[in-house]
Amino acid sequence: MNKIALIVDGEASAATGEATFERKDPMTGRVATTTAAATVEDVDRTARAAAKAFETWSETGPGVRRAFLLKAADLMESRAADFTKLMLEETGATAPWAGFNVHLAAGILREAAALTTQITGEVIPSDKPGVLSMAIRQPVGVVVGIAPWNAPVILGTRAIAAALACGNTVILRSSELCPGTHHLIVQVLNDAGFPKGVVNVLSNAPADAPKIVEALIAHPAVKRINFTGSTRVGKIIAKLAAEHLKPVLLELGGKAPLVVLDDADLDQAVDAAAFGAFLNQGQICMSTERIIVDRRVADEFVAKLAAKASKLPAGDPRGHVVLGSLIDLAPAERMDALIADAVEKGAKVVAGGSRNGTVVEATLLDHVTPKMKIYIEESFGPVKSIIRVDGVDEAIGIANDTEYGLSAAVFGQDIKRAMAVARKIETGICHINGPTVADEAQMPFGGTKASGYGRFGGKAVINEFTELRWITIEGPQHYPF
Repeated sequence: MNKIALIVDGEASAATGEATFERKDPMTGRVATTTAAATVEDVDRTARAAAKAFETWSETGPGVRRAFLLKAADLMESRAADFTKLMLEETGATAPWAGFNVHLAAGILREAAALTTQITGEVIPSDKPGVLSMAIRQPVGVVVGIAPWNAPVILGTRAIAAALACGNTVILRSSELCPGTHHLIVQVLNDAGFPKGVVNVLSNAPADAPKIVEALIAHPAVKRINFTGSTRVGKIIAKLAAEHLKPVLLELGGKAPLVVLDDADLDQAVDAAAFGAFLNQGQICMSTERIIVDRRVADEFVAKLAAKASKLPAGDPRGHVVLGSLIDLAPAERMDALIADAVEKGAKVVAGGSRNGTVVEATLLDHVTPKMKIYIEESFGPVKSIIRVDGVDEAIGIANDTEYGLSAAVFGQDIKRAMAVARKIETGICHINGPTVADEAQMPFGGTKASGYGRFGGKAVINEFTELRWITIEGPQHYPF
């Protein structure tokens, strides 16, 4: 069992009153971590420490910030085994998924390091003679990052890396479902030499989440918030931030369509669909949720995909499996309900359909229609729908028939036509002849509609974590009075 503290002002710290909470291994039921349960008083002292550290950190040159981030990336990769152990115990993830998390998170730190010299401004011509008029970007202060459990190292690192590169100090509010994994991210950055108070982590008991998050957003030292998680909670956070007129970056739920056109390379489409649908048990915001197939190729495509899905091993993530445990029993039981509802209303199970505790087989439901729950709801698990359509226009209409708009994919060998389809799908991300699940640290990542707003990654993220200011240098001049 791992005992996890807060990290405040560069030091491990118990919560006020020394309260703790437990996170259990979803596969075994054993206690994985016992973690400090922060109070509102802990929020205040952490925000104050981060605000104090900002005074110096914001004046630190880009070369120094780059060096710390690069050192942290190397150190993170050296601790891959520790991250993997925590992810398996806290979330039921497989070792390959944990290893990929560490690999991409290290890349996010390196990309953030590269951004330190990309925070530029411009000189803007002024109508006033002799005036130098500039637009410059400056760090804002304390940034709160709120990250989820499903890709904990990637998303926990993403929540704070670019903010640090821009000269801000940060507080990572860890997920109640993987506090140890998120704590280790902040420990790595502190071990890399970041000054005290620059990188902090707060954990809270599940029941205390609303008041802790509200206290963080409301604190005067906090200037920006970013949140990755469900649309339901994202709306709450957006409302709280709006009450304090604080900008918030939201990356929320998804219902990603993968459109298979009548000229698609079916073998490539099958491989991409299986990867996008079942990686990490389908517990990814970009997971392929709706496989939309032209009726002219549907029978062949479904047969091939069902054959592939049926061969994907599921079980204890400590073994040689593709699908490990879902995060808890309740989401696993929800898969049963989605399957039962769809079958009752006319869908056909063509692969999987069984569950053993928190382990659910790779499951495909063919002939899904709008009257079924799985057509509308994000499954966030390994139960996926196949929807048959007649032609391109109906495919686009079905792809857009959702409140979400994060990721999408289109398969077709006529690239001009596939591009036309991609442009009409209402998502922040769309891949032609590639899976819906993809991430690179340098890309602008984010969604539309109920999938949120703002962008992580690349130069676009600089806008989220800096303040754009107009500054002039002027000389003697004449005034009208």
